[in-house]
Amino acid sequence: MRCPFCANEDSQVKDSRPTEDNTAIRRRRQCEGCGARFTTFERVQLRDISVIKSGNDRQAFDRSKIEQSVALACRKRGIAQERLDQLVSGIQRQIETLGDSEIPSSRIGEMVMDGLKTLDSVAYIRFASVYRDFSEARDFEEFASSVRDVGGN
Repeated sequence: MRCPFCANEDSQVKDSRPTEDNTAIRRRRQCEGCGARFTTFERVQLRDISVIKSGNDRQAFDRSKIEQSVALACRKRGIAQERLDQLVSGIQRQIETLGDSEIPSSRIGEMVMDGLKTLDSVAYIRFASVYRDFSEARDFEEFASSVRDVGGN
C-alpha cells in the first residue's frame, strides 16, 4: 500500500478490525519509509459496475461519490459517522445485488434520497434540492412542505 505522505510503497499493518457494520476491514498501517500512520479500508466488490450518467456517458461506480454527497447533505446535522457509513454501505449493497453491470445515476440518486428520508428530513431536503435541481424558491417550498419529519430531526 502506497504511503499517502511520502509515496513509499512499503507499509506494515499494525492493527486490523472489522467496521461497526461488518462490511469492511479497517487497517492501521505504518509507512516503512517515513514512519507515518494511516488507515485503509478493505471492502468486498462483487463486480465492476458502470454508472450511466444523464448524457449516456458511463463511469465506473465510485462509492466515494455517494459518501461525499451524503456527508454534504448531513453536514452539521449531528448524525454519527457510523450511521452515514451504514447508509452508504446499504446503498452499495443494493446496487451490487441488483445483478446488473450498469445502473443509471438517477436510480442511485433515488436510493440516496430514500435512505436520507428515513435518516434525517433536513439532509433529505438538502440532497433533493440539488438532485432535483430546484430552479425557484417555490420548488423548494413545495417539496419541503411535502416532507414530514420521519427521522425525528
